Amino acid sequence: MKLCGNAALALFGLLLGASACRAQALQTHRIPAALALEAVGEAVSSCAQHGYRETAVLVDADGATIASLRGDGAGIHTIDSAHDKAYTSVSFKSDTIALAELAKNEIAGLAKLPHVLFFGGGVVVKIGDEVVGAIGAAGAPGAMLDHNCAHAGLDKIKDRLK
Repeated sequence: MKLCGNAALALFGLLLGASACRAQALQTHRIPAALALEAVGEAVSSCAQHGYRETAVLVDADGATIASLRGDGAGIHTIDSAHDKAYTSVSFKSDTIALAELAKNEIAGLAKLPHVLFFGGGVVVKIGDEVVGAIGAAGAPGAMLDHNCAHAGLDKIKDRLK
């Protein structure tokens, strides 16, 4: 009886392993470093033209930093804020300006997670429907202004993302 049980278990393991062997690698897209640098540069430059001292960070789909630029005179805290806005945006696959409203009630408890910041300035980067990263901006005097600066960075590169 024990031999039949072991044989059945071995057969199940073989079938499970065979199906896993047939699985294909996931197709994903990555944002090239050169485009990431252009995006953060444009976000910082766009804000500087309005007199804001901004930092911009672009992260990949996993939340890892590809490019970061601290603008002239931007506060040291803006480095972490910009990163956390980008991280939050890519993690939740949504712009943080929209998440900020949800954070008042529905997802408020998630604000305690590390690097999660429900404040405008994080903008999702997509190729089609696939989220490939996010850009975060911090330093302007208001969430919508940070959002607009991040969007200026995205607008600079979005037509060249493939």
